[in-house]
Amino acid sequence: MYVIETAELTKQFGANRVLDGISLQIRPGEVFGYLGPNGAGKTTTVRVLLGLLRPSSGTVRVFGEDPERGQRERARIGVLLENSGLDDRMTARECLSYHARLYGMADPRARIDELLQFVGLWERRKDRVGGFSTGMKRKLGIARAICHQPDLLFLDEPSAGLDPEGQKMIRELLLELSQRHEMTVFLNSHNLPEVERLCSRIAILDHGLIRAIGTVAELRERAGAPTVAITTGAPEQAAQATELLAGSGLVEGCRASGRVLEAQLDGARSSQVVALLVQAGIEVEEAVRSTRTLEDTYLDIVGNGGGGQ
Repeated sequence: MYVIETAELTKQFGANRVLDGISLQIRPGEVFGYLGPNGAGKTTTVRVLLGLLRPSSGTVRVFGEDPERGQRERARIGVLLENSGLDDRMTARECLSYHARLYGMADPRARIDELLQFVGLWERRKDRVGGFSTGMKRKLGIARAICHQPDLLFLDEPSAGLDPEGQKMIRELLLELSQRHEMTVFLNSHNLPEVERLCSRIAILDHGLIRAIGTVAELRERAGAPTVAITTGAPEQAAQATELLAGSGLVEGCRASGRVLEAQLDGARSSQVVALLVQAGIEVEEAVRSTRTLEDTYLDIVGNGGGGQ
């Protein structure tokens, strides 16, 4: 059974269709990245999945149940939205204790102490949340979201406001939750390098439509083949190399500018290209291979207005 499953999900506010035919299938233990520009429909999707908004059409299932009716299933979900909703009058410990009581945890003290130490707030456990920085509130919000050990975790920009050390902590936590505890994570983020490191699959949303979905490798391939930039000994050698590679079957295309030849690889390794040139007597001073990134794919899709799921 899928943890999250939607089919042709739509949501309209008046004449404005915010979600347009969203179909998702998310497996247990998966870290699923949900990307898109502001206004794409990411937050609306999460609110529908949480049962806070009713879809206009289509079906939504979370743990196999309609999220609007699945009361027992809600206890299996942890949430950290962009606005953490922490009570500034409470201390960090009181905040987690209150949350634990809401979820019926009998004796949460050991769990709370463990989380406060992990997120680096142990020394501030008796301080009121109102005096916390944005990053500290973010850390406490994450601790609260996982305090009751949910099976599904919704995170909206979890590393926002955190320093590099805090961002690293979040990455390690999410990987541990997914791999060791088989927690499913639904991650909204604009931090593309973070998503690229963490997520097993990614969907790119734009104007309410899923424009692309797949693994990081699959989305990279969509952005185009890797390239290799080769610096030769002289401009005439770069021109000679271009002619040689054009008929080699190793590259999709190549062009020379001065002493530098840039070729788009067609399933070949850059070492094969270099070996061919050296065998032909062309002096190769340097070869630098570059791979298209998730950011390239994202900008291509969002910048071009998509191009189908």
